[in-house]
Amino acid sequence: MFFLSDSTGITAETLGNTLLTQFPGHRFERRTIPFITTVEEAARVVQAIDAVAAAGPRPIVFSTAVNRDIRAILSQSSGHFMDLFGAHIAELEDALQAPASGEPGKAHGVGDAIRYQLRMTAVEYAIEHDDGQSIRALERAELILIAPSRCGKTPTAMYLALQHGILAANFPLIEEDFARRSLPDPLRPFIHKCFGLTSLPVRLSQIRQERRPDTTYASLAQCSYELRNAEEMYESNQVPYVNSASMSVEEISATILQRMQLHH
Repeated sequence: MFFLSDSTGITAETLGNTLLTQFPGHRFERRTIPFITTVEEAARVVQAIDAVAAAGPRPIVFSTAVNRDIRAILSQSSGHFMDLFGAHIAELEDALQAPASGEPGKAHGVGDAIRYQLRMTAVEYAIEHDDGQSIRALERAELILIAPSRCGKTPTAMYLALQHGILAANFPLIEEDFARRSLPDPLRPFIHKCFGLTSLPVRLSQIRQERRPDTTYASLAQCSYELRNAEEMYESNQVPYVNSASMSVEEISATILQRMQLHH
């Protein structure tokens, strides 16, 4: 499996891997080749693909190369070539009655400087406000994630920051919060920004066992207690929440964006 791009390769990987999820019975060896910026480099990539094709099963090739000359060379490989941009670029040119720029790197570069800076600012905010480390400038937060330990707060906050530029803080729920059946004191003025995560006791116990094996913290009883109390707290405070046990960080984030109506 080859992912080819004249930029970072992130789009090729994302689209290609999304398509591959429809074929769960297959295993692939994946190779990403980014920054194919000249016809000479494209020709070398074709040689590499042809060598793999000659030695075994014909490889599948996903390409998001924008440059027409580079796309033309890559399409000559012996792999099953799938041009993820070509046909759609032509359709858009027809719809917009304007030619495409043909410049690579627009999706994941710094071409949109304002949006890029917003994302970097959001990442810095998420780092500062990870796991309740800081309560400074909580009024700036667009989202405050709350959950028992190891339910996915940090990766979700970081993904929302990096991908969507959302200013997201996250706070752990601790024994004192469960005993009082109330949100942590610093969060009460911002309850309308809060979103909760929960999990399944068995799943949470497995994750905690990897971090602190054979402890009360990781026990099934403790995980069940914390999750039960967290969900009761969410409901009594009318805090929306989602069970993250079987969801990817992308799915969790999309759910939060939709339910909290957060859009940039």
